[in-house]
Amino acid sequence: MATKQTQTAARLMMSPAVILLLAWMIVPLGMTIYFSFLRYNLLMPGTEFIGFFNYEFFLTDPVFLEALGNTLQLVGGVLLITVVGGTFLAILLDQPMFGQNIVRLLVIAPFFVMPTVSALVWKNMLMHPVNGLFAWISNVFGLPVLDWLTVMPLGSIIVIVSWSWLPFATLIILTALQSLDQEQKEAAEMDGAGVVSIFFSITLPHLSRALTVVVLIETIFLLSIFAEILVTTNGGPGTASTNIAFLVYAQALLQFDVGGASAGGIIAVILANIVAIFLIRLIGKNLER
Repeated sequence: MATKQTQTAARLMMSPAVILLLAWMIVPLGMTIYFSFLRYNLLMPGTEFIGFFNYEFFLTDPVFLEALGNTLQLVGGVLLITVVGGTFLAILLDQPMFGQNIVRLLVIAPFFVMPTVSALVWKNMLMHPVNGLFAWISNVFGLPVLDWLTVMPLGSIIVIVSWSWLPFATLIILTALQSLDQEQKEAAEMDGAGVVSIFFSITLPHLSRALTVVVLIETIFLLSIFAEILVTTNGGPGTASTNIAFLVYAQALLQFDVGGASAGGIIAVILANIVAIFLIRLIGKNLER
């Protein structure tokens, strides 16, 4: 009886927080779904129920397909850089060295920099075609100066976002790497296995769970990258660096089309949930091994 009373009391104490959390999530989602069925433009008075017209317009818009492709390229490029680079850095930081803790802190530090700040630093101090560090290096070696954000805008954003997320991947992989049984590696070395063989036969299988966690968490956040694009390229030139999140922003706050932007937001949520469910199942299968 005491146990049931304790459980009831615990549920009652937790209920306000749970109700507040559900209201915080469900109310905005419900309003977004409602607006997505309306012709609702802030520059035009009144609203009109138009059914699925906003969804049809958004899905058939050529810019949506380009934004979807840019989103996939952005997510894939950042994942490739952070997973490969994070594995390399984790192995490097796992080796005994002088000032190891300080080096680890410096490597992890970029993850705590706000996206807007990191984008401004890369735009004005590194990639600027006149005053940037890359331009200075090109001038020193007599190479043509490249305007990164104009010539390769999406690639530049991938580099900026990768710089921010590389420490996260490194930290997760380093934590998993430190739990590796060193006796297995020593036994493999005694049997004549080389560094490459040990990595692919022992180290990489041990890191598989950590890598799947990195891919899941990063993918969920990378699907909604916005600040870096707004600060650096503003979705351009044209729509060359526009992803789905920025497209929804442009529809709502540049064209004042609340109905169309709401439909785009719902589509983005559905796509993100499909990816998340797929990755969660992938991780579940990995954990069962």
